[in-house]
Amino acid sequence: MMDHQQLFFSGFDYGLSNLSIVKRDGRVVPFDIGRIYAAVEKAFRAERKKSAGDNLSKEDLLAIEEITNRVAIKSAALANRGERLEVERIQDLVELTLMELGHHTVAKRYILYRAERGKARTIQNREGASIHMIDRRGNTVPLDLAWIHRMLMEACRGLEDRCLWRDLAEETVRGLYDNIKEEEILQAMILTARTWVEKEPAYTYVAARLMLSKIYQEALLIVPSIHETAAYHRAYFPNYVQYGVKIGRLSPQLLEFDLERLAQALKLERDKQFTYLGLQTLYDRYLLHHEERRFETPQYFWMRVAMGLALNEKSDKESWAITFYDTLSSFLFMSSTPTLFNSGTVHPQLSSCYLLTVEDDLESIFKVISDNAKLSKWAGGLGNDWTNVRATGSLIRGTNGKSQGVIPFLKVANDTAVAVNQGGKRKGALCAYLETWHLDIEDFLELRKNTGDERRRTHDMNTANWIPDLFMKRVLENGSWTLFSPSDVPDLHHLYGKAFEKRYLEYEQMADKGEIKLFKRVSAMTLWRKMLTLLFETGHPWITFKDPSNIRSPQDHVGVINSSNLCTEILLNTSAEEVAVCNLGSVNLLAHLDESDNIDEKKLENTINIAVRMLDNVIDINFYPIPEARNSNLKHRPVGLGIMGFQDLLHRKKVPYASVQAVELSDRLMEMISYYAILSSCNLAKERGAYPSFRGSKWDRGLLPIDTIELLEQERGGFVEVDKSRTKDWDFVRKKIKEHGLRNSCLLAIAPTATISNITGVSQSIEPSYKNLYVKSNLSGDFISINPYLVEDLKKLQLWDQEMVDDLKYYDGSVKHIERIPESLKELYATAFEIDPSWLIECASRRQKWIDMGQSLNLYIDEPNGWKISQMYIMCWKKGLKTTYYLRSRAATTVEKSTLDINVRGIQPRWMKSRSPSSNIKVERENKEKNACALDSECESCQ
Repeated sequence: MMDHQQLFFSGFDYGLSNLSIVKRDGRVVPFDIGRIYAAVEKAFRAERKKSAGDNLSKEDLLAIEEITNRVAIKSAALANRGERLEVERIQDLVELTLMELGHHTVAKRYILYRAERGKARTIQNREGASIHMIDRRGNTVPLDLAWIHRMLMEACRGLEDRCLWRDLAEETVRGLYDNIKEEEILQAMILTARTWVEKEPAYTYVAARLMLSKIYQEALLIVPSIHETAAYHRAYFPNYVQYGVKIGRLSPQLLEFDLERLAQALKLERDKQFTYLGLQTLYDRYLLHHEERRFETPQYFWMRVAMGLALNEKSDKESWAITFYDTLSSFLFMSSTPTLFNSGTVHPQLSSCYLLTVEDDLESIFKVISDNAKLSKWAGGLGNDWTNVRATGSLIRGTNGKSQGVIPFLKVANDTAVAVNQGGKRKGALCAYLETWHLDIEDFLELRKNTGDERRRTHDMNTANWIPDLFMKRVLENGSWTLFSPSDVPDLHHLYGKAFEKRYLEYEQMADKGEIKLFKRVSAMTLWRKMLTLLFETGHPWITFKDPSNIRSPQDHVGVINSSNLCTEILLNTSAEEVAVCNLGSVNLLAHLDESDNIDEKKLENTINIAVRMLDNVIDINFYPIPEARNSNLKHRPVGLGIMGFQDLLHRKKVPYASVQAVELSDRLMEMISYYAILSSCNLAKERGAYPSFRGSKWDRGLLPIDTIELLEQERGGFVEVDKSRTKDWDFVRKKIKEHGLRNSCLLAIAPTATISNITGVSQSIEPSYKNLYVKSNLSGDFISINPYLVEDLKKLQLWDQEMVDDLKYYDGSVKHIERIPESLKELYATAFEIDPSWLIECASRRQKWIDMGQSLNLYIDEPNGWKISQMYIMCWKKGLKTTYYLRSRAATTVEKSTLDINVRGIQPRWMKSRSPSSNIKVERENKEKNACALDSECESCQ
C-alpha cells in the first residue's frame, strides 16, 4: 500500500474491526476498508486513463479518501441499525456516494466495472446459458447489462433519493428472454418504471427520460452519448427542417429562417420536464412522422410550432420564434391541439373551433354537413346551430308535403363526423344545438339514448340545449311552455332578452287565436325534468343559456350568437355568410408561481403579452378550409385565452377547492388575466390596427365584461346573483381602448385543455381532482395517475407506505375514509364528487364576470336526484353562467379490488361493489348510457 494510503488507514477507526461482510456465495469475511479504497481508485484511474504505475492528482487522492470515508461511516451506521452488510449493498453505497459528490463520470466507470463482473453471474436462463439480445444492427450479442445500468442510472439522475435505478434494473432483467431485441429491452425498462408510479410519482419522470432515448434514436438516427446529445441535437436541426420540407411535411417558408441561430436557442434540458403521460402523448399524436418514423424530437417540435407562428412577423422573426419557443417549451403557455398539430406545416390549419348556422333549406343543410367534413379533416372542433330548420309536420311549400323535421338531418351529420376522423390523429367531433322552444326538442333530447329507433339516434354526436331566460322563469313559476316550428316563428331564434320575451308572448297569443296551427303546449317543469333526466342518463344534451351569452357579448352590434361550440366555451356570432372561428391556448398557472407559491404577476403579464400575440398571429397564418370561416375570422379576429392547472395551484397553496379562499382566488386571478389580456390586445391594436368590426362594439362603447352584468340584470329583470367586486384600475383600460381600439373582438375562453394538460403535466383547465389514484385511459393507452402533492404531504407525516397505496386503491382514490390521514388533508384532497357543486359554480361565477366568452364547466354530483340536479342548474343560471358542459356522476360499476386483503380492510362498501373482475387499480370507464364522455376518455376536441 502506498504511503498516503497507509497514512489514511492508520487514522481510520469507526468501530469496523468487528464488522463482517456477507459474500455472494454466503461466506462471511471481515470488513476490509482497503477493498473499498482500491475499487474507487480503479474507477478514478480508468476515468483518468492512468495505469497502476501513474500518479493520481492530489485532488483525486483526496476525493478517493473522502468517498471511502463516507462509505465506511454509512456501513457502520447500517450495521448499528442491525442491517446485514452484503457485498452488493456496500457497492451500492459506493455508487451513491460517487454521485452525491458529483463524480458522475467516475460513477459510470464503476458501474461498468460492476456490470462486467456481474454479467456472467446474474444473467442466466434456466439451462444456465447466457441471455443474448439482438442489437440495432441485427447482430446477436450477449446481453449488455452495463448498457441497461447506464440507461437506468442516467434516467434516475437527480431523483436518486426517490427512484432506485438498481431495483429497476433487477426488475427489468427478471422479465427478459433469450434473443430479445434491443428496442424491446428499452420498452421493458419504460414499462417497469411506469408501473412503479403508484408507489413513487417521480418514476413518471424516469419513464419519460427512457422514452426520450427512444425518440432521440428514432429522430436523430443515431444514439449520441449523454455528453454529446445537446450539441448533436443543435447540429442536426437544419437537417431536420430540410428533410421535413423535402418530404412535403414542413412549409418551405421555414427555410427562410436563420436555422443556425434557432438551433443555438434549443434547450434540450427542458425535455426533462415531461411526465411519461405527457411525452407518450406527444410521441403518439404530435411529433411529425414519415413512413412510420418520427423525425421530430420534442424540442424540434416546439421550435417548429414557434417558427410557424412567427412566419408573418415583420421584424426579426427569428427573435419572435425564439420568444415563442421559450414560452411553449417552458410550459408557460400552450397553444391548442390544432395549432400544435399543424403549425409550420404545409397545411397550417391552426384554429380550434368552428361554429356554423344551418338555414332552413336543403342546400344550406348539406352545405353545412359538407363544411363540417372539410373543417373536421383539419382537426377543428365543430358546433352546429340547427334551430332554423323547420320542425316535424311543417309544410314544405315546394312539394306541398310535410317535413320530417330536424332529427333525420342530425343523423347524417353524426355519421359524417364519424367518417372524417381528423387524419387519424383523433376522432371527429361535433355538437348540435337546438333552442328549447323548437317543436322537435323532445325528440332532440333523446338522440343519445341507447334504446329506440336507431335511425333517430346519434350516438357519436354531442348535443346541447340553447335555453332562453324566459324558459327558466317559466320553470321557476311552474308555468306552461309553447313549442313552435321555426318556419312559423322565423325571427324568434335571432332575438334575445326583453325583445325575445315580447315576441314569444305575441306568438303564444297568435297560437291561442288559431293564427299559428302547428304548436304544442307543455308544462315547463315537465320539460325541464325530462331535459335533466336525459342529461343524467345519457350525458346529453348539455345545458347552455342563450340570453347571458348574447346580452354580455362584445359583438352585439354585428349579429346574434346562435350557439356555442363543441366544448361550450366559445360564444361568437354566426350567419349564412359567417362561420365563426376561434383560436385557443391556455396559460399554465402552475408555471407562474414564485418561491412563496404566489402568482408572479410580472411573469404572468409577460406570458399573456406573448400568448395574445401568438393567438393573433394564428388568424393571419391560418389555412381556412372554407371561405366563410376566413371571412369571419379576419373581420372579427377573436381569440380564446384560457387557463389550466387551477387545481395544482390550489394544492401548492394548500387551499381546498371547497373554500372561500378558492372562490376569492378564482376571482382575483381571472381579473388579473382579463386585465392583461385586454391591455395586450390594445397594444397590438396600436401596432397593427384594431379589428375591422370594432366600431360600434361594446368595447368601442366603453363597456367591459365586468360592466355587462348590469345589462344582464336589466334584460332578465332580476335573477342575477353575481359578485361585482373588482381590484384593478379598469378606467385605465377603458382609456387605452378608446385611444387605440382592440386587435381582437373576443379574448377569453376557458377550454377543457384535456390533451395539452397531459403534455404539460398539470391538472385540466379549472377542474377539481377527479381521484387521487386511478388509471387514466386515452388514445395513447392506460396511465397510472396519482396525486403527487398528496404523496409529498403524506411523506412529511411518514404516512406514505404500501398500506397507504392499498388504502387508496380500496377507496377508489379517495382519502375521505382513511382514518390515519388528518382532517386538514382530507379537506385539501377532497375529490370532485366529494366537493359540493355550489363551490364549483361559485368559482365559475367569479371567473365568468371577467370573461367575454365562456368556460367549459363540468359539474359533479354524488348520489344524484332530480331535485339536486335541478337546483344545481338553476344556481348556474342565477350565478350568471353562460354555459355548462358535462354532468358527471359516478360509474355504475367499479373494479373489484382482487389483489387487496378484505380481512385487513373488510368487505367493500355497497357503493364500491363491482360486477366486473379485476385489476389492482380502478380503471375509470363510465357506463356509456350514464355518461357518454367518460373522464378517462379525452375530451380533446378543442385542446
